Amino acid sequence: MLFDTDVLIWALRGSEKAAREIDEDTSRFISAVNYMELMQGARDKREQSLIKQFLNGLGFVVLPITEAVSHRATIFIEEYALKSGMQLADALVFATACENSIALCSANKKHFGCIASLETKVFMPDN
Repeated sequence: MLFDTDVLIWALRGSEKAAREIDEDTSRFISAVNYMELMQGARDKREQSLIKQFLNGLGFVVLPITEAVSHRATIFIEEYALKSGMQLADALVFATACENSIALCSANKKHFGCIASLETKVFMPDN
């Protein structure tokens, strides 16, 4: 399963629901984009270190942005940006999941709901 940044943030903030979602899948992936978003959101080096420990401890594999991923993301932007407001980062994450034939776990149904080729599991965060 490829976990979107939103699910990872919920887990890092202590959400038991997000932690269970991650624990249920033994093959854990993120896109390089997810990794960069997490690092960008860290407030200091300590938080960056905690994020790295979290990802490494759970065995997450970071998938690169390949030429095929970039091409597919470009198609997604052309087709869906005006309809759904899809942004660059989401297109790259969704394309990574598609190109690697991996299901995506995300709460971002507004943007991925229009992509028929993307296998998804909708995450509903804690309220």
